[in-house]
Amino acid sequence: MEKRECKNTDLKLSVLGTGCWTFGGGSYWGKQDQKDVNEVVHASIDLGINYFDTAEAYNDGRSESSLGEAIREIQREKALIGSKVSPSNCYKDMLIKHCDNSLKRLQTDYIDIYMLHWPIHPHAIRHFTNRPNIIENPPEMDETLDALRILKKQGKIRYFGVSNFSSNRLKNLPEEEITVNELPYNLLCRAIEYETLPYCQENGIGVISYMALLQGILSGKYTSIEDIPAMQRRTRHFDSKKNSESRHGEAGAEKEFLLALDGIRAICKSSGLSMAEVAIQWIVQNPAITCTLAGARNIAQLEANVKAVDLKLSQDILAELDIATQRLMNKLGNHFDYYESVENDRTL
Repeated sequence: MEKRECKNTDLKLSVLGTGCWTFGGGSYWGKQDQKDVNEVVHASIDLGINYFDTAEAYNDGRSESSLGEAIREIQREKALIGSKVSPSNCYKDMLIKHCDNSLKRLQTDYIDIYMLHWPIHPHAIRHFTNRPNIIENPPEMDETLDALRILKKQGKIRYFGVSNFSSNRLKNLPEEEITVNELPYNLLCRAIEYETLPYCQENGIGVISYMALLQGILSGKYTSIEDIPAMQRRTRHFDSKKNSESRHGEAGAEKEFLLALDGIRAICKSSGLSMAEVAIQWIVQNPAITCTLAGARNIAQLEANVKAVDLKLSQDILAELDIATQRLMNKLGNHFDYYESVENDRTL
């Protein structure tokens, strides 16, 4: 599998990475058998995938524990592990302690890329804690960076980066030290193309993209909006009034969403490719993306993801896909916090 150099590092990431949010099971994704996790991780390595992405917040740490168990019998240098610390835990001493806890769960001596999960400000922090003293007095970015530098000097992390940071927030950071920005990106979520993706390219910041299949919506298995589970309909694509699980409060972009899906389906039919294959390959063929993440709950799903990487879409198909999804991109605008309203965008 193709490996892409992560700028400002000596790391080369596989263009497809294994997203580990489902690992360990939980209320969001349901149960996840550890045997399946072990098989997916081991097969990922065999198929050329070397990057595995998790976070302390995923399933209350169980994702890290599950990945640690699965990777225990693999030569450590064969796997690059990325994990994320929650913005509520970014006070200097607290961050160091939380990194130590992640290392214990992962059963490893070091994390290859350690990221801030979201920007550090009260609104983002509210999603991780309800403690008023933290929300009202969030950590300072300077102390967070100091802690990350200490962890790097100690060898507990090799590099550090961020996740869900807009170009405006990146401008206030030491760009030579920020190795990656992890961002949502797929055919139906193209907001980073406005400013943040170009900024990362221009300033040597690698981009790890997530939600390649928009939590299953781009797998092709849903034929109508009503078929999509409520938890997967919480984004700004959908009318918030129709879903009690949604919190963005906006009318959504359902008309543009359906037109985009119809356009993608037509392209899939004419090309003979599945929607998932087209969706993954569309991202992979973007040279600005260092690595794109796709989750897999079993070997069959993993093999399907890898098969998509081996394909190559023609320039005509790439252009058709851009056109098919342009109206939706215009409607949603330059806001890639898809779960919040424009006014409450946590990335800004």
